[in-house]
Amino acid sequence: MEKKNLAVLGSTGSVGTQTLEVVACFPDRFTVSVLTAGRNAELLIQQALQFRPKLVVLSDEQAYLKVKEALVGTDVQVACGEEALVDAVQLDEIDIVLTAIVGSAGLKPTIAAIKKGKDIALANKETLVVAGELITKLVDEYKVRLLPVDSEHSAIFQCLPGEENNPIEKIILTASGGPFRGKSRADLERVTKAQALKHPNWSMGAKITIDSASLMNKGLEVIEAKWLFDLDVDQIEVVIHPQSIIHSLVQFQDGSLKAQMGLPDMKLPIQYALTYPDRLQNEFPRFNFLNYPNLTFETPDVQTFRNLDLAFQALREGGNRACVLNAANEIVVASFLKDELSFLGMSDIIEETMCQVEQKEKLEFEDYLHYDAESRRVARSLIERRYKL
Repeated sequence: MEKKNLAVLGSTGSVGTQTLEVVACFPDRFTVSVLTAGRNAELLIQQALQFRPKLVVLSDEQAYLKVKEALVGTDVQVACGEEALVDAVQLDEIDIVLTAIVGSAGLKPTIAAIKKGKDIALANKETLVVAGELITKLVDEYKVRLLPVDSEHSAIFQCLPGEENNPIEKIILTASGGPFRGKSRADLERVTKAQALKHPNWSMGAKITIDSASLMNKGLEVIEAKWLFDLDVDQIEVVIHPQSIIHSLVQFQDGSLKAQMGLPDMKLPIQYALTYPDRLQNEFPRFNFLNYPNLTFETPDVQTFRNLDLAFQALREGGNRACVLNAANEIVVASFLKDELSFLGMSDIIEETMCQVEQKEKLEFEDYLHYDAESRRVARSLIERRYKL
């Protein structure tokens, strides 16, 4: 099998660093051509010196200057800015682009890569949440592969080979429940960001960890699943599975269920996306049933964790609703991490933003950018007024 040339967008984040761990295990299978990061100059320098990509791109100018100075004398090119990022994913030698940029910032480079005929290993769920209809049309038009990296969507993806002629009745996305599973609204009145950042099973970046605590992460995954697997909203179910061993399930029209199982380790779905359709031998830890004698399941508490319900609402309403939901969520999570609003207040601001931003059914690319910006403005204004910032 020929080597694949990779571009890793968001290489210094949790998924990005784990991607490079996977790549390092298979030096005969992968070459890293592009690495991109926001402002983590130190780690990007280490990665660049280890993998010697053709190009690294940063979004922060101060970090760019630091990296550029550190890589003087190497053959690694250094660039900065959004346009440089968009240009980077279009390099001729790149075969697959792994998108692990946090938030809707991943949309433009993903579209550029698709239009250049690159396969996409998608770890940036917001790309499909914001513009799922547009992205799936482009994937079909340019005949590229959209390979899910999220553990839940990878699980569904892994259950489908051999079932091409068997309609899906529904999929069941599992959720750990996060650090506040079982808590009431009264319990959550005064929770801190430090408490919200302590996920019981997964090691992730701050934004996705807060999303997991609020169940917004699962809500975004519901929307992403609709576009990845061409489903109606009523074909998607969420159950709480605290052990995070069953990563998700597919139910077929005869009632049969297929599940993909394993330890909660992101390197497994990352490897599958990069090596698909092959499964390569690795040295990752193996699951032992005897260490998990009880696998349990619960119904999500959408009265307490309202974000999941808001995501289903956005999916049912369609149009720009998911774009609005996602933009408002990015604003409230950033504000919560700055101690500007409460944990429960995040859902209030998201819901109010969805009420205030006009609904639109048919969208062009510029519309997604417009409603993303407008929703951020509305959400920020609501936070400033309510919390007197």
